[in-house]
Amino acid sequence: MAATPGPIVPTPAVLFPTLRGRRVIVGVPGMGWRGDLRADDPVIHGSRTYVPVLMEQDYYRAETEQMEVFAPLVPIDRVWVEHAQDEPDPTRDRRMTLDSPPRRDPLPTSAGHALTGRRVVQAVPDGYVRDLRAVTDVYRNADGIDCVRIAGEPEWYRWAFAGTTPATVEIRADQLWVE
Repeated sequence: MAATPGPIVPTPAVLFPTLRGRRVIVGVPGMGWRGDLRADDPVIHGSRTYVPVLMEQDYYRAETEQMEVFAPLVPIDRVWVEHAQDEPDPTRDRRMTLDSPPRRDPLPTSAGHALTGRRVVQAVPDGYVRDLRAVTDVYRNADGIDCVRIAGEPEWYRWAFAGTTPATVEIRADQLWVE
């Protein structure tokens, strides 16, 4: 297991054979980016390929309740997949560019402020678990250990649209990173 989870590297959606359920970023180079979205598989209209894109809350509601929701169609050349790399790349150039969405390197929860609602990555014996949300900020438990309560993303979003309090797990803060 690496000391730190690999980064999220935005990768053009056209490079992926299937997109259903993947986290995506949409935008226009030089203008800006929008994240916290999920994609469905591309559709072709005329000679153009489009990706149906949903806000994550709508995606999880549709999946949970088995219902159809409206998904705007975004040209595939304006969609990037949030691709998690296995290992950090210490040699990469850290300068920003407006040509593609920014890469996100996970930060230890000790460096994060206001964790509630943020995506986190958990270290487990055989690697890392993603698609988790912090339900609390860092707190000290009864044993004096810094911890964070987390939930899976489906439960996090179900809390918003159904009012069902998510099942949470207390995790040591030193086993979590903020995406």
